[in-house]
Amino acid sequence: MTTHLILQTSSILGNLIEHAAAISSANGIHHINSCAARLIDVDPASREEIMQWAAANRVDTAFINDYKPLTEMKVLAMDMDSTLINIECIDEIADMAGRKQQVSAITEAAMRGEIKDFSESLRRRVALLEGVPASALEKVYEERLRLNPGAEKLVQGAQAAGLKVLLVSGGFTFFTERLQARLGLDEIHANTLEIENGVLTGHVLGDIVDGQAKANFLKALAEKENALPEQCIAMGDGANDLIMMGHAAYSVAYRAKPVVQAQAAFSINYSGLDAVLNYFKQDA
Repeated sequence: MTTHLILQTSSILGNLIEHAAAISSANGIHHINSCAARLIDVDPASREEIMQWAAANRVDTAFINDYKPLTEMKVLAMDMDSTLINIECIDEIADMAGRKQQVSAITEAAMRGEIKDFSESLRRRVALLEGVPASALEKVYEERLRLNPGAEKLVQGAQAAGLKVLLVSGGFTFFTERLQARLGLDEIHANTLEIENGVLTGHVLGDIVDGQAKANFLKALAEKENALPEQCIAMGDGANDLIMMGHAAYSVAYRAKPVVQAQAAFSINYSGLDAVLNYFKQDA
């Protein structure tokens, strides 16, 4: 089996490609673009040395044994907060009310996996939003929410290859609905904040979208699309994404917590979200 090594950076690879080729005993080099390259027929035993080299040079790596066309994939599932977008929405809503420190401390602990019950952590955080004007949600969306680099290119590239794109979030429908309209996402799932008389009540309506729910939504879409785990990509950054990522052969930790990087098949720490596209042949 031929092993390929994908190298990617946020700038220009330049001479780094030759360095990696020497370390990995590559038999060929394919330049994808100025920021990405594929080393062909590398020595799998070089993985540990390559990982150390990559960390020192701020290069994202991916060892790929089955280098296949993107068109063979069927589903791309993504987390929202700190994966598709640059913020944790709940923290920014809390900031509008001067409560960010209290809420973000719970968020961070949950993301690191220190709080095992996500539903409980979410209820605790939402309770701290009681009395915040609903207008704060729009303000967060307009003033603070930004797509992470490569988001649009990733979604467009995946859909052009025939994949269904799922956004599944432990965050809120206020934001997922706007992102669906903005990016043309195929399916979205998130939590609904209760609003009465123009203010947040501090409660969530209905069942909480936790880690298991995220996984269930991915499995349901995969079943609908007749997709095997080998035909699914799942991306996330926090412990709450791990169950979902476990149902995709291409599990990708995006600028993620250490617990997530340790369990994911691939990690992206320096490149944009669209780096995922380079794990695959761009045409059949």
